[in-house]
Amino acid sequence: MAFIKVQLKPGVNRDQTNYTGEGGWWDANKMRFFSGYPQKLGGWLKLVAGTTLGTSSVILGTCRQMWNWVTTFSDNFMALGTNEKVYIEVGTNLYDITPLRSTTAAGDVTFAATNGSSTITVSDTAFGSAAGDYVTFSGAVTLGGNITAAVLNQNYEIATVVNVNSYTIAAKDTAGVAVLATAADASGLVFTVNTGTDFITFSSFSPTNGNTLYISSTGTLPSPLVVNTRYFIISSAGLTCQLSATLAGAAINLTTAGTGTLSAQGGDVIGYYEIAVGYSGGTYGYGFGVGIWGRGGWGSGTTVPIVFPQRDWWFDNFDNDLVMNIREGAPYYWERGTASNPATALATRAITLQLYADNEGYDGDDVPIKVGQLLISQNDKHLLALGAVPYGSTDPDDYDPLLIRWADQDNPGQWEPTTTNSAGDLRVSRGSFIVTGLASRQEILIWTDSSLYALTFLGTTDVFGLQEYADNTSIISPRAKTVANNVVYWMGVDKFYAYAGRLETLPCTVRNYIYNDLNYDQIDQIISGTNEGFNEVWWFYPSSTSNTNDRYVIYNHLEKIWMYGTMERTAWIDSSLRFHPQAVDTDFDTQIGAMYNHELSRRRHVSYGVVYTVQ
Repeated sequence: MAFIKVQLKPGVNRDQTNYTGEGGWWDANKMRFFSGYPQKLGGWLKLVAGTTLGTSSVILGTCRQMWNWVTTFSDNFMALGTNEKVYIEVGTNLYDITPLRSTTAAGDVTFAATNGSSTITVSDTAFGSAAGDYVTFSGAVTLGGNITAAVLNQNYEIATVVNVNSYTIAAKDTAGVAVLATAADASGLVFTVNTGTDFITFSSFSPTNGNTLYISSTGTLPSPLVVNTRYFIISSAGLTCQLSATLAGAAINLTTAGTGTLSAQGGDVIGYYEIAVGYSGGTYGYGFGVGIWGRGGWGSGTTVPIVFPQRDWWFDNFDNDLVMNIREGAPYYWERGTASNPATALATRAITLQLYADNEGYDGDDVPIKVGQLLISQNDKHLLALGAVPYGSTDPDDYDPLLIRWADQDNPGQWEPTTTNSAGDLRVSRGSFIVTGLASRQEILIWTDSSLYALTFLGTTDVFGLQEYADNTSIISPRAKTVANNVVYWMGVDKFYAYAGRLETLPCTVRNYIYNDLNYDQIDQIISGTNEGFNEVWWFYPSSTSNTNDRYVIYNHLEKIWMYGTMERTAWIDSSLRFHPQAVDTDFDTQIGAMYNHELSRRRHVSYGVVYTVQ
């Protein structure tokens, strides 16, 4: 019997049954079609960050945004934004540049250890953070025993809030391993004062001039020292020093002998409190105090759920620097600097765009305090805010979700419109809010919840012009769009679209399957990106049985075919500046993420000292 060659049609057609789709593919997972023939997807490897001092070896929180750019110094930076942190990855090391909310005065922070436990109680008046937020300490010295300066001077997650003036952290070493306090840590550093001397002598602590000591636990306290008071170290030598009431003051005359302990000390400790963490996904809740006053009985919760949106970051680079914002939150700026070595910049936190403007000699009050999305119009070098607080207001409650504002050309700190600069604004006319924007080759596409607009640089006194391209169109999430081969592709609320000067609906052979398997409560998690080595556009989405992205759908724009399968990714980028497409996945139990290099079987594998583990 002669063999008969069977030629199956490329692509997956799930909108037909597996019987009516005879001669084609009905189901697939982790496979693609290339030149009409099926093959498995390329593999991926986990990128292991190094442990260089000052960097992190893990991604804390759920990463939703990746942004890659190369500076004029040839730094190949990758920015990653999670609901807990902002990192810059370079050379497989992660540098924490999360903006700060506040910084304490030196000496305002004190510590107390619990014997046999890793719990450290931190005292700081009106510190203002919540459990789960992060704080970094500097200037601390040992409590004695296991709680050394290296243990204290780190970045910590606040474990519990005791009251408005104190909270707890879990002591750890520099590798993240828990450290248990000893009796010496808990009882504090013992000191003695002999009769006839003004010198205070410690049992196991070498004081340093200018540092602070906080006496919070005493035996027979020598007069005139007072408990719960901060003193400054002067004339130190070995284990002995004198104390003064002010840094430049004279030594206190200790008129009596005595002993005491310092259960909380740390020499001019400074606490650097990061901005509050956000939600890893859309969160629904019922709570007291939400809704109209007097809506129900005293102490009753809301009758409909309140939605707390996931934390989303937006990134773009302004030349060498990074601009960023939390969706419908504050804008920030990270400056690369002019030094050839980026070490100093990578050890520096991002600051508010308002502070950056002040530092540049402009009025930071002119910068919108709340924005929807920051975006650079790269052809003309304007920094735009899609959704913003109007000019003249510093109240975030004045946020206008349809207002577009932009700074002066090539000047991201100048937002005041004048007759001598190009700063300005305009307002979108259709829709109730701007969902997202994307810079294409000659225009910036802007989606509202009902329409598609094009923002174009005019070069006149009007600066920008806005044109409506289509109404009654949609986009399912702020990140569900990408550009491939100068065509913009995106996922709408019920179909897929393409735009190349004209809006088109993409014929999709898996449309019903995908849209019938969506968790619509978590659609903001949907992301999109390209895999240009295979002419593909990818979307990752949460299936109907998952609260996180666990599936993907692929469109091959060259062969015009569709594929789908299972894979968990929360962020994806295919940058020509890197050798492979890169993605992040997060363990939602531990809230720790991992970065992956994809398609290693296809693309040139050059590591430049990168350490990999096999997935």
